[in-house]
Amino acid sequence: MARRLGVRAAGGLFVLWAVATITFFVIRLIPGDPAAAILGGPGSQASDAALAAVREEYGLDLPVWQQYLLALGRMATLDFGTSYALRQPVADVIGAQLPGTFLLALLALIVAWVVAVALALFSTLGVGDTSRGLGRAAAAVGGTLETVAAALPHFWLAAVLVVVFSSWLRLLPPVSTGDAAGLVLPVLTLAIPVAGFLAQVMRESLLDALATPYALSARARGETEWGVRMRHALRHAALPGVNLSAWAFGYLVSGAVVVETIFARPGLGRSLLQAVTLRDVPLVTGIVLVTALAYIVVTLVADLVSAALDPRLRRTTAWSGR
Repeated sequence: MARRLGVRAAGGLFVLWAVATITFFVIRLIPGDPAAAILGGPGSQASDAALAAVREEYGLDLPVWQQYLLALGRMATLDFGTSYALRQPVADVIGAQLPGTFLLALLALIVAWVVAVALALFSTLGVGDTSRGLGRAAAAVGGTLETVAAALPHFWLAAVLVVVFSSWLRLLPPVSTGDAAGLVLPVLTLAIPVAGFLAQVMRESLLDALATPYALSARARGETEWGVRMRHALRHAALPGVNLSAWAFGYLVSGAVVVETIFARPGLGRSLLQAVTLRDVPLVTGIVLVTALAYIVVTLVADLVSAALDPRLRRTTAWSGR
C-alpha cells in the first residue's frame, strides 16, 4: 500500500508540473499584451511608460524561460500571485469560489450514480427470470436512455431544462439563487450525461456478474432475483463505475465552466472563463492547478474504494508492493 501511494504521489507531482507547464505556455498564445491586461485591457489607453513599468514589475520583460522558472518557483510554494483583473490574491479568489464548484460537482456525481444504478438495474430486468419479453424490452429502453443521456451536450440540456422547469412549469428558478432550488437545474445538467456513461459501463458488468457461478449458486440456495442483484452482483458491477468516478469528477468540474456561466452561478468554472477572456494568467494558472490536484486526489480515493469493494485488488502486486 505504501509503495502504491508513493507511486501515486510521484505521478501526481508529474501531472501538476505538466499542467503548470502547458498552462504557462498556452495562455501566452492568446492574442494581446499581458501588460495591457494588467492595466485594464485595450480600453485602458495606458501609456508606454506605464506598460514598461508593469512589465518590469511582473517580470514580463524577462526571457520566457526565466518567466517560466520564476512561475514554477512561486507555484511550488503555493504562491499563485495576484489576479490581474480582480486585484486580489489568487489564493483568496480560489478559496471563495472553490466550495461552490466542488459542491456542484459532488452533488452531480451523487445524482449521476443514483441514476446510473437505476438505469443499470432497469436494463437488466428479466435476466435470470423466465420473462424474456420483459428482458428484451427493458434492455432496449434502458440502452436507448443511456445512449441519449451520454450524448447530451451541457448547453443544450441546460436550455431544455430551463424551458421545461422554469418557463413552462415554473417550478425552479432559471438562474442560481443561492439556495437549494437554484442548485437543482445545474446539478441535473451536469449529472445526466455522466449518468449515461456510468450506466453503460455498469450494465455490461452487471450482466456479466449475473452469469457468474456465485450468482447461480445464490439462486440455487433460494435467493430471489432482486436479492442476487442487490447483495451479490451490484457490488461487483459497481467497480468499473468507481474506477470511472475520478474521470467523471474531472469531467464535472470542467463542465462547470459552461453550467456556471449559463445559470449565472459563482464558481471556479465561471471565474476561469472570465480569467481566460481577460488574459488573467495568475488566476488561470491557479484554477487549473487546483482542479488538477482535486482530480489526482479523487483518483486516489477511487483506487482505495475499488480495493475496499474487491479484496482481490489488495492482493495484487500493485497494492501489496510485492
